[in-house]
Amino acid sequence: MQLANQLEVYDVGELTVVGFGGREVLDRLSLAECRNELMQLIRENRCQTLAFDLTGVRLIPSGMLGMLCAIRNEGVEVHLYNPSQDVREVLEITKLDSLLEMHEVEI
Repeated sequence: MQLANQLEVYDVGELTVVGFGGREVLDRLSLAECRNELMQLIRENRCQTLAFDLTGVRLIPSGMLGMLCAIRNEGVEVHLYNPSQDVREVLEITKLDSLLEMHEVEI
């Protein structure tokens, strides 16, 4: 399933998994639209954990980090799968690595 922002939904339910279609830089996302779509997915599927597949993503905009925290503040766990070293460094510098769970999985 693909949403308007080229956000791909891989699985829905209590654990909902979304990805970005292997794009390296997430600079063309409409964050407001993306957040609305994600919040709708969360409500409709009673999502408790939202997992982002970041495979292939090198850079994410700062607004995306804010959106991830806003989702977490709604009581939904946010997990990041396969973040690049660059993304990990940004998360460490901003101390968001203590709020967002990171995982490495082979695809």
